[in-house]
Amino acid sequence: MRPNRSTEGQTVSDLRFDDLQNGYRVWQDPSMFCFGIDAVLLAHYPVMRDGDEIMDLGTGFAPIPLIMHAAARDAGIRVHITGIEIQERAAQLADRSVRDNGLAEDITIIHGDLKEAVPLCGAASFSLVVSNPPYIRAGSGLVGADEAKAAARTELKCTFDDVASRGAGLLRTGGRFAMVHRPQRLPELLETLKRHHLEPKRMRLVYPFRDAGASMVLVEAVKGGRPELLVEPPLIIYHHDRTYTEEVLDIYGRDPVSGRDTDRKS
Repeated sequence: MRPNRSTEGQTVSDLRFDDLQNGYRVWQDPSMFCFGIDAVLLAHYPVMRDGDEIMDLGTGFAPIPLIMHAAARDAGIRVHITGIEIQERAAQLADRSVRDNGLAEDITIIHGDLKEAVPLCGAASFSLVVSNPPYIRAGSGLVGADEAKAAARTELKCTFDDVASRGAGLLRTGGRFAMVHRPQRLPELLETLKRHHLEPKRMRLVYPFRDAGASMVLVEAVKGGRPELLVEPPLIIYHHDRTYTEEVLDIYGRDPVSGRDTDRKS
């Protein structure tokens, strides 16, 4: 941790500077929503290509751009990633993480509403859009007193339709849209993607244990793609002794931070 000093009205001792196990670190405010394993899995799901222009809708503290940039670096390709975040505090810390990791030329953070992403960034400006949106419909459960955490979990500031429509607007024809969400909403999610001309092409269900029900779903769609969906093998997170499976260890770089997944948006 760095020496104690003021950071946008808070001391550094009030924050976390978490090691992402890939050469980068991310500033997080524990009083707000901290990222979970769903963000990590999403960051590793789409196949990046050299020269990709990538947008992360609802970037939070920017863990997904940092993880994706490290993966591109390790693959020897160059990408540029933009993250847009409506909560000012989260956007400030995301921008600080980018600067402290020396990535200001490759990652851009925008403080703004993702519903304004198309006029802010330009239509058809991206080849890949990713999003870890709120999972819970507004009015379908207790929101709680913490507005920042509620906004990350619940569709208070945007719906999935907002995310899909803006993703489609930002993508070039043939561009990819990758997301993580709840499998319980899968029929609605697939219908919404198709309505916005995002054809689901790959899907992978994520299970906490081999004999448990699915807790997450990863989907990749293509703007203007032909109808054909590949359902990939399941991804299992834990062995029964609650140690990570080999695949998850590989995703985390063999040294996952204990407890990082406890803030998953379930």
